[in-house]
Amino acid sequence: MKALSVIVLAGGKGKRMRSGLAKVLHPLCGMPMGRYPLLSVKPLRPERIVILVGHDAERVREIFPEPNLVFAHQRFQLGTGHAVACAMEELKGFKGDVLVLSGDVPLITTTTLRALVKFHRREKNTLTFISTIVEEPTGYGRVLRDEEGRVCGVVEEADLKEHEKALPEINAGIYVFDSEFLRENLGRLERLNSQEEYYLTDLIQMAFEQNARVSALTHHDPAEVMGVNTRVELSEAEKLMQKRILKELMLSGVTIKDPSNTYIDYGVKVGRDTVIQPGVCLYGRTTIGRACIIEEWVKITDSHIGDGTIIKSFTVIEDSRIGRSASIGPFARLRPECRIDNSVRIGNFVEVKKSHIKEGTKANHHSYLGDATIGRGVNIGAGTITCNYDGRKKHRTIIKDGAFIGSDTQLVAPVTIGKNAYIGAGSTITRDVPDGALSLSRPEQKVIKGWVKRHLSGR
Repeated sequence: MKALSVIVLAGGKGKRMRSGLAKVLHPLCGMPMGRYPLLSVKPLRPERIVILVGHDAERVREIFPEPNLVFAHQRFQLGTGHAVACAMEELKGFKGDVLVLSGDVPLITTTTLRALVKFHRREKNTLTFISTIVEEPTGYGRVLRDEEGRVCGVVEEADLKEHEKALPEINAGIYVFDSEFLRENLGRLERLNSQEEYYLTDLIQMAFEQNARVSALTHHDPAEVMGVNTRVELSEAEKLMQKRILKELMLSGVTIKDPSNTYIDYGVKVGRDTVIQPGVCLYGRTTIGRACIIEEWVKITDSHIGDGTIIKSFTVIEDSRIGRSASIGPFARLRPECRIDNSVRIGNFVEVKKSHIKEGTKANHHSYLGDATIGRGVNIGAGTITCNYDGRKKHRTIIKDGAFIGSDTQLVAPVTIGKNAYIGAGSTITRDVPDGALSLSRPEQKVIKGWVKRHLSGR
């Protein structure tokens, strides 16, 4: 079997995106668009992979951290033919097939790429590319065929003659070349077109004129091979990718109540028998365990949720780890660097930041717990606040196992509340409290009998 190498074209600016960001850097379901073609081609196990960078080259390199990739740089944007010529400098001595992908065609699948390479080799082609039939071909290069139906060229949109504009078969910009043909003919490309660029598509006509075997593998689904050139097309691609992600999760045993109103990034993992209600957003490196319930309008980013945990409505969780059988929310917020252990209850309107809350502890409502370490089986009363900031530095609060913190308590850090200690409601605690002690700081209650009657009679 012939060897296979891959070139991913990721050097374009993407003028129609109207953005300061290179086109392949635009996120699609949480991942830069340019990474998708690379992930689809990896299962083919190519001998070499060359990433062609150009516009905003350093930032584009950063989205490809794999150690076995080779980068080629297109210093001047002189067209796709020039881009591939730059990439071929990194394939010197390679003999076999060269698969060329576009970084702005993110929906391409491994199945399609494998079929393309297989078809190319079975037909003993010199050049094979993917085409598709669309109702509205404007913006794409049209495939030309002779009277016998053989592919004889591709004409870019700007260079179409009037009678060619209605042709429905378009070029998807994904090719397999024989490496020797590619190497020999790239240098023959000319810029005799309206864009004054070196078109890779001109190689199709060259191959036809040289009596080399050229074929188009026509894809039945135009959506999979759509290019993303505008924000509108980016939005359409996002919907299609989101549909794939949700379908895969549902087939793996996850219940998603309303797929049309659920947003889950590529790479998020969700365990079997978990139920996801409408409006949920799961972003970044999030993992959800088995048999969880994620209620309506929850947003979770870069976090881990343990098996059997319930995240109640309108809760926001960022960069945190939550254990098994916990209950969070509704209307709770976990800010970054929180660690919530098994069977913890964080209730409505509780905000937690950079804190470790241990097993079985409850903070059921209206509290702020920041920069705190809270032990096992602690009760946090409503309105409790850890006063962690003195205007210059953050300080830590430590609450040991079994402590009871009464409602409307302010714990002025740095402070430690001992094991099984009690804090009376309405207290402001500024000094450490020993194990098993009661501490409170409230003025003595006064009762003035008959005050109301005297007050009213004095009007």
